[in-house]
Amino acid sequence: MDSVYIPVKEMLANAPGFRSLYASRHVHFEEVYADILDRAYLPALRKEPDALASLLRELEAAMGGKVSVQGEEFFLDNQQGTLEFSLFAEGLRKLALLWMLIRNGSLAGGSVLFWDEPETNLNPKLYRLAIKVLLELQRNGVQVFLATHDYGILKEIDLQIANGDAVAFHSLCRREKDGEIECHTSSDYLGIHPNVIEEAFTDIYDRVIERSLGRTGG
Repeated sequence: MDSVYIPVKEMLANAPGFRSLYASRHVHFEEVYADILDRAYLPALRKEPDALASLLRELEAAMGGKVSVQGEEFFLDNQQGTLEFSLFAEGLRKLALLWMLIRNGSLAGGSVLFWDEPETNLNPKLYRLAIKVLLELQRNGVQVFLATHDYGILKEIDLQIANGDAVAFHSLCRREKDGEIECHTSSDYLGIHPNVIEEAFTDIYDRVIERSLGRTGG
């Protein structure tokens, strides 16, 4: 079974020379960073996956172009020309990575994707597309494990789930009596317990309402 781990830190802009450095020197980077670059460098399949073709077009529209590789450096090719990835917003580089992994077959039926905090540096306007891609991958046989602390990501999953989707929510918490970690699992968003993400969001919303009512009353 093939597996892909997308770490929190985006590596595509720092790719040139990294793999050779990692292979020959002791550097303070985990293996997952070298691994994700190895997968990103894989050339595209001869035949684009038909079932995910529409998703690839949506990702291209969001990125404003397509990704190319020259040597060990990634570029975005669009109407303005060829842009170095260091000039490219980090959140969009994450979508670009998804685009490459789909095109080169790393995210194919039977594979597993682990993505740690996809919301990091991702414009909230792109949450909807990111979750759409992940759910569609799931419908095409990719098992997805997603770790998030973001209400928008969590709620997008809830809003986009369709009948037949195999989705489970896992909430980890530490027991007060002995400090052990517990995992509570629910097939429904409303069943998540404890849901500290929603509790924090609700607290913010309540304080906004209180301040608004206070101004009105004053």
